[in-house]
Amino acid sequence: MGDQRSSDNALWRLGVAETHSLYLSGEATPLDMLDAVLQRVEDVNPRINAFAFLDAAGAHAAATQSAQRWRTHAILGPLDGVVLTIKDNITVAGLPCSWGTEVFRDFVPNRDEVPVARLREAGAIILGKTTVSEFSNGRGIVSTRRFGTTRNPWRTTLTTGSSSAGSAASVACGFGAAALGTDGGGSIRLPASHCGLVGLKPSAGRVARAYGLPVILGGREVIGPLARSTADLALLLQVIAKRHPSDGASWGFPDAAVDIPIPQPPSQRVLYMKQVGLHAVASEVAAACDQVAATLVDLGHLVEVGEPPFDMAAQMRSSVITQGGMAWLLRGKEWKGRVDDYYARVAEAGANLTAADYIDAVEALREVQAQIGWAFERWDLILSPVTGGLPGPADQPAPADYSAYTSVANTAGVPAIAIPAAPSPDGLPIGFQLVGPFGAENLLLAMAAQYEQRCPWRDRWPPI
Repeated sequence: MGDQRSSDNALWRLGVAETHSLYLSGEATPLDMLDAVLQRVEDVNPRINAFAFLDAAGAHAAATQSAQRWRTHAILGPLDGVVLTIKDNITVAGLPCSWGTEVFRDFVPNRDEVPVARLREAGAIILGKTTVSEFSNGRGIVSTRRFGTTRNPWRTTLTTGSSSAGSAASVACGFGAAALGTDGGGSIRLPASHCGLVGLKPSAGRVARAYGLPVILGGREVIGPLARSTADLALLLQVIAKRHPSDGASWGFPDAAVDIPIPQPPSQRVLYMKQVGLHAVASEVAAACDQVAATLVDLGHLVEVGEPPFDMAAQMRSSVITQGGMAWLLRGKEWKGRVDDYYARVAEAGANLTAADYIDAVEALREVQAQIGWAFERWDLILSPVTGGLPGPADQPAPADYSAYTSVANTAGVPAIAIPAAPSPDGLPIGFQLVGPFGAENLLLAMAAQYEQRCPWRDRWPPI
């Protein structure tokens, strides 16, 4: 096992599709895979701190059941026996769900949130819960009283981004082939960008939700996958993207609507949003995104540089919804002195909102939705950086404009994907974002797959 761990052929390096192929060939079993991943966790996680809760016993039981299915030719699909991790604000029955905060320290749900249940039905092995910013609102870092600081495997002094930090770090390190995260303002795409992964924020309602934590961001927060390749991302989405009776936002989508294998996209009209307002873009990020734009042109797409097609003032007004949600969540709970001062200020601001203030924020959200809707009458896709800068220190909050490029997709409810661009000159990952019209997940996957074929990233591994 020691030689295998250091080899390029180590089991923990394999993605979803590769794992399935290995099991088909009989060269390894789900128990072999789990042993390799657990050894990798033991070797590396002390330097990364990706887990809120590691469920080795539960994973072993699931791997044993999967191995039996493989022996009897009764597998449940391409995820059967694949090791995955789940962000700690997504409920997994029987496992602690602390949401990164002391306030929920003792919460152990008795039911899986819907996407988790669907992963179990597909035979996936859930290794554990990964670290999250307190209340999924991380300001660019995951550094909490509850679980400490999560670090970037590419450089451990730096952040993975927030709030799906542990999910991104776990995939980047080989602690599982893929992960589930949530995205309420960029929380999948930002960590994916900083960790060299592909991460998808689906359309509101595409991935049905029920039986989870209280909803404090409305339809802006969605569950989505992070993976090392576009093909793996599509396989996860195919399993979790289904309607559910308890989630009315999911009723308009067909089940399992992901095109696999992923087709080549036709020529697209792309708005290249190089900068939002006065928010600075680091030279390394700008150069990487310019290179992406040139590559898209070379692939046959029409790319036009232009201004953001939405009102930043309205976007900012809509963020008041978060304050109201935080105040509602903490109402009646013993929280004072148990949360970071930042969240105390957010909750107090929310408690001082009037109903009219809240409705004003909702109207601002609707205004931005309409602006984005009209933008997609002119363009098919919007290209931008995921964030304007490279990852900062692991324990220091990022600048206030950290999510300036990502949060509008949440406000509008449209899908967006983070895709690895060329790394910085000193090797740090940089991501670019494509935003599509409502329901256009297949188009985003097709664009990501086409770009990955031209500029592959799958074999870039952090030096840890």
